[in-house]
Amino acid sequence: MEKPFVVCHMFVSMDGKIDGAFMGHPAAVPARTEYGNLRGFYHCDATLYGAVTMAGGFADGWESHIPHSPTRYPKEDWLAPNEVKNYILSVDPKGELAWSGAYIERKGRPKAHAVEVLTEQVSEDYLAYLRGFGVSYLFAGKERLDCALLLHKAKTLLGIHRLMLAGGGYSNGSFLAGGLIDEVSLVVAPVADGNTRSVSSFERFDFLPNQQPAVFSLLEAKRLDGDGLWLRYQAKGAEER
Repeated sequence: MEKPFVVCHMFVSMDGKIDGAFMGHPAAVPARTEYGNLRGFYHCDATLYGAVTMAGGFADGWESHIPHSPTRYPKEDWLAPNEVKNYILSVDPKGELAWSGAYIERKGRPKAHAVEVLTEQVSEDYLAYLRGFGVSYLFAGKERLDCALLLHKAKTLLGIHRLMLAGGGYSNGSFLAGGLIDEVSLVVAPVADGNTRSVSSFERFDFLPNQQPAVFSLLEAKRLDGDGLWLRYQAKGAEER
């Protein structure tokens, strides 16, 4: 199967969490800054986020009312005209995110074209809604996300060669369960709060069966300014892909 190189790059606390009060603690700031800087190390041409992460920081939150469209569109991939070759993919199985445009611009990051990752649960009205804003979309599964299919389409339809997974935990966990991650990059802040409600780098939905743990080999461990740590792990067998 053709697929991009996939790296999961996450900013975590010492207790492995990716959200919570630790993120705003002054002791975590140097590591968080390094986390942002290290994104450039991987030279990825696309980043993928889960719907919750997208709603909180990239899209316009959640869309409470999808207007009815008299035009019916087939549940097939649709690529809008696009002026950049950098993408942000949002995993949004049912089509719930709100949009106001086709591009996402964040300070310090290149302009990116928004691409929704949908399943066939999505309504036809939502497809018309996305087309109205010029947001591209790909279908990857009937009711559940088919991560392998998504990666194949990312490579063959969008020309994505290197893809960064950057949360949330359930989105990352889906790719982990499929054995689709080539490298894991963890930037560890020297803080911990023991919050049991915070999400970790990889989460598994309760309805999915238990699986054997994924195994990785250490590529590099590097001390960062401010007592942070950068850990790079390669998936076992990734060197043969």
